[in-house]
Amino acid sequence: MINKRVLLAEDDFDFGSILKQYLEIHNFEVIWSKDGMEAKTAFAKANSDNMPFDICVFDVMMPKMDGFTLAEEVINIDPEIPFIFLTARKMKEDRIQGLKLGADDYIVKPFEADILVLRLNNILKRSQRSQRDRQSIAVTATNTVYMIGNYQFDAENYTLSQGEITQSLTEKEALLIHFFFENKNQLLRREDILTKIWGSDDFFSGRSMDVFISRLRKYFKDDSSISIASTRGVGLTFKLMPN
Repeated sequence: MINKRVLLAEDDFDFGSILKQYLEIHNFEVIWSKDGMEAKTAFAKANSDNMPFDICVFDVMMPKMDGFTLAEEVINIDPEIPFIFLTARKMKEDRIQGLKLGADDYIVKPFEADILVLRLNNILKRSQRSQRDRQSIAVTATNTVYMIGNYQFDAENYTLSQGEITQSLTEKEALLIHFFFENKNQLLRREDILTKIWGSDDFFSGRSMDVFISRLRKYFKDDSSISIASTRGVGLTFKLMPN
């Protein structure tokens, strides 16, 4: 079995050493960075060497670069990388900021190391299911360009264009647009969207989806014939009206 690669960013030497050893006992390959800048360099190098990480674990409070800033930098390199935040603080603002960044989980210290192992395994299983679903969607989307209102959506190259302006999309944004367009003007249940695109309908996936929906609304804001309507407690409708 190929060990899953984990980037651990933790400035507490004793705690980081324990986590690294415990994760390695449970068949993870761990690269441990002692601050945010070191972790950013390690992540970029792994991608350039074609040895990408499968998941990241970031402490929030670190020298040189905090965990939230590090997550933003990592997302710029790989928008689909799953990650978990570790924090000694229980502040609501921290939790909200983590969720806005698309964190897959948020663990408050102190915690048992086996809890982290369970969370990592659950996220990776979910990510694998989501990847299989994305691949099945991508098959139908290959070499396909859609006209959505005044926009041209290239499902293969992950772009959304209006006139001379082209917006680059992440894979998940493109798959979400494709799924919405294929089911336009239909009320889609939240759990169905989450299961199809995220591979899970848990709390963190739901918060991540809310962030992506906000992005899509901004992308389509210049065409009044397009809207994403929410039905409280049920789901969403990608409304596309004739021009």
